[in-house]
Amino acid sequence: MKKSLFIITGASKGIGKGLAEKALKRGAEVRGINRTHSIQHENYKALTYDLSDIPKLTKSLPELFSDAQKFEEVVLINNAGTLGEIGHLGAIENDSIPHLFDLNVSAPLLLMNQFMKDFKDFSGEKIIINISSGAGKNAVDGWSGYCASKAALDMATKVAAKEVDMDQTGFVIKAIAPGVVDTEMQTQIRSTDEKSFSGVDKFKNLKADNQLSSEAEVAEKYFHFIDNLEQYPDVILDVRDV
Repeated sequence: MKKSLFIITGASKGIGKGLAEKALKRGAEVRGINRTHSIQHENYKALTYDLSDIPKLTKSLPELFSDAQKFEEVVLINNAGTLGEIGHLGAIENDSIPHLFDLNVSAPLLLMNQFMKDFKDFSGEKIIINISSGAGKNAVDGWSGYCASKAALDMATKVAAKEVDMDQTGFVIKAIAPGVVDTEMQTQIRSTDEKSFSGVDKFKNLKADNQLSSEAEVAEKYFHFIDNLEQYPDVILDVRDV
C-alpha cells in the first residue's frame, strides 16, 4: 500500500469526517484543517485554523505542507464550506456574503495555490479534489451565494487542470459533487421556510423517504474516483457517475 497523506478541510463532521475516517482505515495519514476536531487517531494530525480568516490563513500557508515530501501520494481535499444564509437577495444580511466567499472560494484557492507551489517537483502522485455541488450549475432561489461560490470553485478547478496540462506539472485536479448527503447542511435547508427557499418541501421529502446518502457511503464513492482517476478524464464529476 502507498504511503499516503490526505489533507482534508472540514474533517470534523459531515462529508469531511467520512473521508478522513475512510483514509485512516486505509492506513493513510490524515491532517484535518478545522476550527475544532472530533477524530482521535494516531495517524490523525489536528491543524486548527478558521478557514474564513483569510489574513491569518495566508500567513500560515507555508508551514502546512512543509514536511509532506516523505509520502508517495499526497491528496488535498477542499471540503469545508457553508450554505450561508438562506434567503432571497434583498432579504439576507450583508455580512453573510463575504464570509461565505472567504470559506467557499478564497480558502480553497489559497490551499490549492500553496499545495501546487510546494509539490511542483514532487515525484509521487499529487491530487486535488474540490467538493463541488449541483448548485454550481443550477440557479436555486435562496442560495445565491452558495450557487455562485460553487460555480466559482468549479471554474477555478477547470482552469487549474488546464494549466497543469499546459505546464506538465503532473497534478490531477477534479471537482466532484457528492449528491444529497445527510449532513448538518441538509438540516439547515429543511429548517427554512418556503418564502426563503421554494424547494424546501422536496428536501424534507428526501429525508422522510430515506433518500439521503450517509457520510460513509459518499466517502466510498470519492475513494473510488481517487483509486481509478484514469477512468474519469473529465474535470467536473459527480459521485452519481460511479
